[in-house]
Amino acid sequence: VQLQASGGGLVQPGGSLRLSCAISGRIASINAMRWYRQAPGNQRELVASMPSGSTTNYADSVKGRFTISRDNAKNTVYLQMNSLKPEDTAVYYCNAVRLGAREAYNYWGQGTQVTVSS
Repeated sequence: VQLQASGGGLVQPGGSLRLSCAISGRIASINAMRWYRQAPGNQRELVASMPSGSTTNYADSVKGRFTISRDNAKNTVYLQMNSLKPEDTAVYYCNAVRLGAREAYNYWGQGTQVTVSS
């Protein structure tokens, strides 16, 4: 499984961005897709997740502002980010999880920088 994240950039507070994560490889083996972020000096935190099916989960800090979605025809997962705040500034990473017989395998994209500033 290979992941390619894109869509980051500089945006003013209150603005929007849509991140994309293109997936290639053993797509059918993926059990869940997630977006994480890491700000300087902070640990990587889970922002949004999409287990198999249509279930979605969000961190409290982004609930109501961010939306994770998946386009199976394009093998792409998105993170729509609205009403952005300066505290959303971070490098955002997409993550795919594949459950093996005995352990879970994690695959990571390269990260895309999101900067929210006036």
